[in-house]
Amino acid sequence: MATGVLAHDGHHSSAPPHVEPLPVAIGGQHSMGSVCDAIGDIATCVKPHPKNWYIVFGIGFTLAAGFLVAVTYLLTYGTGVWGINVPTAWGFAIINFVWWIGIGHAGTLISAILLLLHQRWRTSINRFAEAMTIFAVMCAGVFPLLHMGRPWLAYWLFPFPNNFAMYPQFRSPLAWDVFAVTTYGTVSVIFWYVGLIPDFGVLRDSAPTKIQRWAYGMLSLGWRGSAYHWRRYEKVYLILAGISTPLVFSVHSIVSFDFAVSIVPLWHATIFPPFFVIGAIFSGFAMVLFLALPLRKWYGLEDFITDWHIDNCAKVMLGTGMLVSYGYFCEVWMAWYSHSLYEADTTWQRLFGPYGWSYWTLIFCNFIAPQVLWYRPWRLNPYILFVVCVIVLIGMWFERYVIVITLTREYMPSMWGRYAPTVWDWLLYIGTFGIFFTFFMLFVRYVPMISITEMRELLPKSAGGQDGHSIAEGPP
Repeated sequence: MATGVLAHDGHHSSAPPHVEPLPVAIGGQHSMGSVCDAIGDIATCVKPHPKNWYIVFGIGFTLAAGFLVAVTYLLTYGTGVWGINVPTAWGFAIINFVWWIGIGHAGTLISAILLLLHQRWRTSINRFAEAMTIFAVMCAGVFPLLHMGRPWLAYWLFPFPNNFAMYPQFRSPLAWDVFAVTTYGTVSVIFWYVGLIPDFGVLRDSAPTKIQRWAYGMLSLGWRGSAYHWRRYEKVYLILAGISTPLVFSVHSIVSFDFAVSIVPLWHATIFPPFFVIGAIFSGFAMVLFLALPLRKWYGLEDFITDWHIDNCAKVMLGTGMLVSYGYFCEVWMAWYSHSLYEADTTWQRLFGPYGWSYWTLIFCNFIAPQVLWYRPWRLNPYILFVVCVIVLIGMWFERYVIVITLTREYMPSMWGRYAPTVWDWLLYIGTFGIFFTFFMLFVRYVPMISITEMRELLPKSAGGQDGHSIAEGPP
C-alpha cells in the first residue's frame, strides 16, 4: 500500500513514495496571525532581542567611531597618510570600493531577477538582502570620495552649468562610475522601501505602543490593503524589478571598465565585465548567508529561512565560484596563448612575485574552499557553511587586492615599486564594517527583516494564504 508524502503545506498527498516532496517554503503550522507575530514582534520589540544583537551593535558602533577618527585624520593631513605611491596610485580605497559594490549585488539579484523568474525561495531572504545592498553601497561610496583627496569638490563630477564651462570627462570610466553607482543606490532604496509599505501597514495596525503605531503609520503612506492599493503596488514593484535587473549586470561591468579600458597588461581584457559580475554575485551570496545563518539562529526563524533557502543560496555560491575560477584559468591561459611578453611576465610576477602569496590565497579561498559545497550535508551544516562564507569573503577581497596591487612592476625595472598599507588604510577599511553592521543591526531592530505579506502568500489556502500564487510571484 502506497503511503502519501508530506507536501509543502504540511498535508499528506497521494503521490507515490518515489516522488520527492515539494520543497518547504515555510515550515511549521503557521497561520496569517502567527506569521505576523513571529516576524513583526521582532521589529516592534515585543519579542526581546538576543544578547548577540547588543554585542554586534556595540562592536559595529565602536568600529564606526574608528572610521570617523580615520576620516578626520585623512582630511587633516591628506591622502599621503595612505600607502599609495608611484606606481601604486590605487590602493586600499579602490580595492574596498569594488569589494563593497560586489557585496551589494546579491540583494538586487534576489529581489529583482528571482522575482521576475518566479522563484519562491527569494521571499525569506530578499528583505535583509536588499538592506544589505543599501548599506554596502553606502560603504562603497565613501572610498572614491576620499580617494579624490578633496571630497568637498565631489560635485565637480556631475554635469551642471557653471561659469568655468567645465564638464566631466565622459570618456573616462571613473565618470561612468558616478552615474552607475548613484543610479544603483537610488533604485535599490526605492525598491526596498516600496516592498516595505504593506508591512508597515501591518505593523501600524498591530504595534503595541502609540509611538510605534504613529511611526509605522507615517511610513506606510496611508496603506489600507485595498484591491486598488494592491494593484498599484504590484505594478510599481514589477516595474522597479524590471529596472533593477539590468543594473545587476551594468553596475559592476562599468566598475570593471576602470581596469578593462586601460592598456595595462592583465587589465586590458574583455573578460573583465562578466568576470566582475559573477564575482560580485559570488561574494554577495556569501554575505547573505553570513548574515542569514546567525539571524536564523538568534531569532528562531527556522520556519521561515528553511534548509531549502540555505541549500539554494549555497548552490548559487558554488556555481558562481566555479565560474570565477574559470576566469582565473582564462587569465593564465591567455597570458600564455597570446605570446605577449608583457602579459606573460606580468602573470609570472602575479603568481610568483613578491605578492604571489596573495594570489594563492585567493585561489584557496575562492576555488578550493567552496568545493565542500558539493556535498549536501555540508551545505546544510550551518557551521561549515558559515566558515566557507567567511573564507569566500576574504578571498574575494584578495581578488581585488591582486588585481590592483600586484601590478607594482612596470615595463622597466626602474619603475618597479612596492606597496604596503598603513594603519590608516586598515582603520578606514575596518571602520566601514562598523558602519555596515551598525545600520544593519538597527534595521533588524526596527524593520521587518522578512516580508510579512509575501510570507503570508506562501501559506496554504487552507490557512488563508495563496499557496505561493500572487500577481508578483506568479505560479510556483
